[in-house]
Amino acid sequence: MKTRYVDLIEQTFDFPKDEFKLDDDQLLWNDLPLVELLEKHGTPLRISYLPKIGEKIELARSSFAKAFATHDYTGSYEYFYCTKSNHFHYVIDKVLDKGVNLETSSAYDLEMIELLIERGRITKDSTILCNGFKDERYIKGIGRLANRGFNVVPIIDNMAEIYHLDEVIEGHCDIGIRIAAEEAPKFEFYTSRLGIGYKDIIPFYMRNISKQKKFRLKLMHFFINTGITDTAYYWNELGKCVNVYCDLWKLCRTLDTLDIGGGLPIKNSLNFRFDTDYMIGEIVGRIKDICEENKVQEPNIFSEFGSFTVSDSGATFFSIVYQKKQNEKERWNMIDGSFMTTLPDTWAISKRFIMLPVNNWNDEYERVFLGGMTCDSDDYYNSEQHINAIYLPKFREDRKQYIGYFNTGAYQDTLGGFGGIQHCLIPKPKHVLIDRLPDGTLTDKVFAEQQSAERMLQLLGYLPMEEPVQKKVASDE
Repeated sequence: MKTRYVDLIEQTFDFPKDEFKLDDDQLLWNDLPLVELLEKHGTPLRISYLPKIGEKIELARSSFAKAFATHDYTGSYEYFYCTKSNHFHYVIDKVLDKGVNLETSSAYDLEMIELLIERGRITKDSTILCNGFKDERYIKGIGRLANRGFNVVPIIDNMAEIYHLDEVIEGHCDIGIRIAAEEAPKFEFYTSRLGIGYKDIIPFYMRNISKQKKFRLKLMHFFINTGITDTAYYWNELGKCVNVYCDLWKLCRTLDTLDIGGGLPIKNSLNFRFDTDYMIGEIVGRIKDICEENKVQEPNIFSEFGSFTVSDSGATFFSIVYQKKQNEKERWNMIDGSFMTTLPDTWAISKRFIMLPVNNWNDEYERVFLGGMTCDSDDYYNSEQHINAIYLPKFREDRKQYIGYFNTGAYQDTLGGFGGIQHCLIPKPKHVLIDRLPDGTLTDKVFAEQQSAERMLQLLGYLPMEEPVQKKVASDE
């Protein structure tokens, strides 16, 4: 009977696969020597592999190009990145390098946009989509950009926004309308709190926008919380949205763009299957078919891919520091970090990530539970999160065992509060950026050292904030 961990994986999954393969008994991810990096930088460690961002952008662009060619689609396609998925400058730099425009969600996003404008990274040729509920600060930020001549497109989330925008914008401005989609049956409410209901859109346009000389309706925005999925629910909502677009286009010929939002799924298991070409092809084909039925010119298509863009670039690593045997059956492998603080999605919404050991693949395996360092009973990762039971190489005190969580590049730092106070004062891990030079040479740069005790004491008010206690390790320059 084969009892090695490598045998378990090879018998259960199609492995090696995609970005994962083995070098002897050590895991390689995107051909990165993980053990070497972990021995150099220690654990817990967060790694951002920057080339992956561009790869995902090109993957989506390629799928849309194929779909347009297959369906003889005459509109254009434009890829937007929604900044809320990961605001850090190393992500935004890679996105902008690919000629991708940005979608914002709050007033503070726009202050980041203004900084990028000062640095020459965003020009007046760029398009900035402004989504979300817009408070006074957000409205004023949109006005500043519009009045400076930048192509900012506020997407109306509620009917009152048009009046507030009118007060701060001096000249002409393109706008969009967000549709309040009906939520999936599992939700506690029927209609999204974001956007304007299907039945209200045309009356709102006729009453509040059509008579405006300042605003030109340019696009309609569609997004559902469950993301892009091959389900009857998704296709039904997409069909309703496109039909509303067609009805509105007949009244407003400046309308020429459909923003299908984001939501392409990311891998959460080695068994993950998703045919991006098929799904994009179906979306494009259905949009074209509905437009032809309504004798409406097919729209340009925008997408706002956030998690899809950046998730695959991130990985988070821990060491197993101890094994607790609580009874005959339950073995708890304790990590040198916390799931609640470092991977908050795992306990907040039972988010699943690909989890694999980094080394010792030729050892025998055992079933375990994984526990974090906080004193909270929810700080664990088990079969509910990991789909099936967790198996790892057998714990031995005489050698190091590393484990990795992959595709953690979206939301984890912002949800966990990067640089702030964490549960039980567990520090944020060290963060390393890895890139490849044109000749293939790997470079690794420390973006942030592990959070120090002194820094946390500053935030808690025990030490003055101006006291220099930690050297600067990250630079925007």
